[in-house]
Amino acid sequence: MSAPPSSRPTVSEREARAVAEAARDQEWRKPSFAKELFLGRFRLDLVHPHPTPAAEDVRRGEEFLVRLRDFCETRIDGALVEREARIPDEVVEGLKELGALGMKIAPEYGGLGLTQVYYNKALALVGSASPAVGVLLSAHQSIGVPQPVKLFGTDEQKRAFLPRCARTDISAFLLTEPDVGSDPARLAASAVPDGDDYLLDGVKLWTTNGVVADLLVVMARVPRSEGHKGGITAFVVEADSPGVTVENRNAFMGLRGIENGVTRFHRVRVPAAHRIGPEGAGLKIALTTLNTGRLSLPASCVAAGKWCLKIAREWSAAREQWGKPLAHHEAVGAKISFIAATTFALEAVLDLSSQMADEDRNDIRIEGALAKLYASEMGWRIADELVQLRGGRGFETAASLAARGERAVPAEQLLRDLRINRIFEGSTEIMHLLIAREAVDAHLAVAGNLIDPEASLQDKARAGANAGVFYARWLPRLVAGQGQLPGAYGEFRHGTDLSRHLRYVERTARRLARATFYGMSRWQGRMETKQGFLGRIVDIGAELFAMSAACVRAELLRARGEHGREAYQLADAFCRQSRIRVEELFGRLWTNTDDLDRKVVEGVLAGTYTWLEDGVVDPSGEGPWIAATDPGPSREENAHRKIG
Repeated sequence: MSAPPSSRPTVSEREARAVAEAARDQEWRKPSFAKELFLGRFRLDLVHPHPTPAAEDVRRGEEFLVRLRDFCETRIDGALVEREARIPDEVVEGLKELGALGMKIAPEYGGLGLTQVYYNKALALVGSASPAVGVLLSAHQSIGVPQPVKLFGTDEQKRAFLPRCARTDISAFLLTEPDVGSDPARLAASAVPDGDDYLLDGVKLWTTNGVVADLLVVMARVPRSEGHKGGITAFVVEADSPGVTVENRNAFMGLRGIENGVTRFHRVRVPAAHRIGPEGAGLKIALTTLNTGRLSLPASCVAAGKWCLKIAREWSAAREQWGKPLAHHEAVGAKISFIAATTFALEAVLDLSSQMADEDRNDIRIEGALAKLYASEMGWRIADELVQLRGGRGFETAASLAARGERAVPAEQLLRDLRINRIFEGSTEIMHLLIAREAVDAHLAVAGNLIDPEASLQDKARAGANAGVFYARWLPRLVAGQGQLPGAYGEFRHGTDLSRHLRYVERTARRLARATFYGMSRWQGRMETKQGFLGRIVDIGAELFAMSAACVRAELLRARGEHGREAYQLADAFCRQSRIRVEELFGRLWTNTDDLDRKVVEGVLAGTYTWLEDGVVDPSGEGPWIAATDPGPSREENAHRKIG
């Protein structure tokens, strides 16, 4: 048996990319609306008519939401969670009794068997009462033990772990390390084979639920050896195993009640039967889990948007400035319109993506990623606009407002709580790159060796021939389409005309594909370094996806007789606002400061501008930028605590 590694693996940029690429699902076995959109093909048929859940799924989901709403209104005190920075144990116990830990787990394993649509509605409801409670449930089910075991576990593992997760045990997902975020090739935690077991060593950071978890999904590197393929591998680990120590409960600017910590593993014995999937499949399991797991974040953003709209409506009607209600001033009205229209669109994106996940007819890896990216960015903007609309009261805490006799509106808390959504489960910058990689997949498939500097001349020639055939067929299709026909999408014209927006989406999808091709032609192998360009390409695609979802949802509500006229108005307002953002993004594709920014960055790192830092003091404490993570026994008291 070899000893665990004493230092972090050193990998080149090329090796890191290879690890990430190997974890991707290389095949597209099902259609993808978003993938087609980035290729310039507006496949409205993939999302319209809007998919709907089965009647039994609706009945089961609605019945649970009634019970859950009562629990949220009577048992969850969000102000208490914020004040004490902890979710009371009795709240967690109540959620267990309610079955909320098993919302996505099949009834055969003791769960409720809710669809993704109703799971997200439940998360939104709980998150509105206390974002920290919503995160606890989401981390447990979206990325914790239930989802990877459901997708990749053996029958024995499902029977062993899913009933526990459905009713009694809290789970957590452990991938990040103090020096490893979105670059898993440098993962240092090791799982060394030892007979029928593995010995697990390493340190994991930002383990949401890790402080109170009973079961952990841990990603660790198995060394290659005789009989062992090796590679990053997923394991289910009992949190009370000897050698597992929660060394710290972390504190944050928002989500003050979450149980997030640092967990150390020292020679933790994990049975081989607890390995999920084969050795080396850990990253693929993680990415596949996140395809739908990421939809929990848009759920919290939708909840935030709905609450912000309620507060904006009530406050702007009650508050008077210069002789009339606040809402009647145009500068304020624009904010309210943005909040209302964007909330409608975010719910449209969430419900459409979730229903597509439930039906499993489409590959939603891009849709789920776009939903997370767009909702986290727009949700933050919604909360920021509410704080601005509330003025000084938006900056004041709810407790302070209550102390002086005013309504305790936690607008500033919402802003703090939402901020993390732009970072975890894939930061905005990483999501741009992840989505861009999938969006240009067709181009790389035909031009891979052509733009690979290490490819042979023979391989380049072969790739050039293949690329010529592909583009000879593809490029002419980007010239004309339904978006240029005045009567196209006429079924979306009912009082308010949404057909014009769908025609715009169709035309703009082709324009986006042409821009992507121009970028590929211009930069070729250097395309991946043009992160500003790729980010704008993705943001345009996100806006087009949101416009499509908003129009399709409006038509669904109209057909059902559920506020159809109002839904059309909101979709129209959103699309008009979105089109302005799209045109700005197109302008910035080619007119920007990207090159100059790189020069400034080089100067900053070289110390050229240190004189600009004069005149301030640094209040930061002493200590290393990144804590030491060498394997070994813990020197800290175990902060793990069991609920129940």
